[in-house]
Amino acid sequence: MIDELLADAAERMTKAVEQTSGELATVRTGRASPNLLDRVVVDYHGVPTALRQLAQIGAPEARLLTVQPYDPSSIKQIEKAISDGDLGVTPSNDGKTIRLGIPEMTEERRKEMVKVARKIGEEGRIRVRNVRRDLLSDLRTYKTDGDVGADDEHRAEAELQKVTDAAIATLDAQLKVKEADILEV
Repeated sequence: MIDELLADAAERMTKAVEQTSGELATVRTGRASPNLLDRVVVDYHGVPTALRQLAQIGAPEARLLTVQPYDPSSIKQIEKAISDGDLGVTPSNDGKTIRLGIPEMTEERRKEMVKVARKIGEEGRIRVRNVRRDLLSDLRTYKTDGDVGADDEHRAEAELQKVTDAAIATLDAQLKVKEADILEV
């Protein structure tokens, strides 16, 4: 029973780390990355739709992103959504493709992006700690119900702390890499 709880906690923590990694990928760095547009939502015929579902996104050069809509009639809505997305880029289109020149980030903008990345990292740590809290609560319930002995509970808590520490260390390493990537000139 305890092994199942620990396996479930490890799986949930891994998912929290993966979710945080995905969110960190959307934070702008000095280079063009298709992930930069992951948070852009387009009003497509009255339905909020992720840009990835409406267009092919590419990075042909280090400072250029291209967005090629599957439906050419949606180019204006896509352009508006990118402009409204607070990405610090100005879209231009030729009727078929939207081009986004990624400007060099200023030192101030880099520091802002590092703050955003740190906030995302802290949210990831909170998700991991919430999983730990839930499992500790379950363990205490099993102990009070008599399903688990005190020694088993302490061993499970120690094992859970190891899993938690590993997940948080992974998050911290990812955040450190992202910060270095953002601050790289």
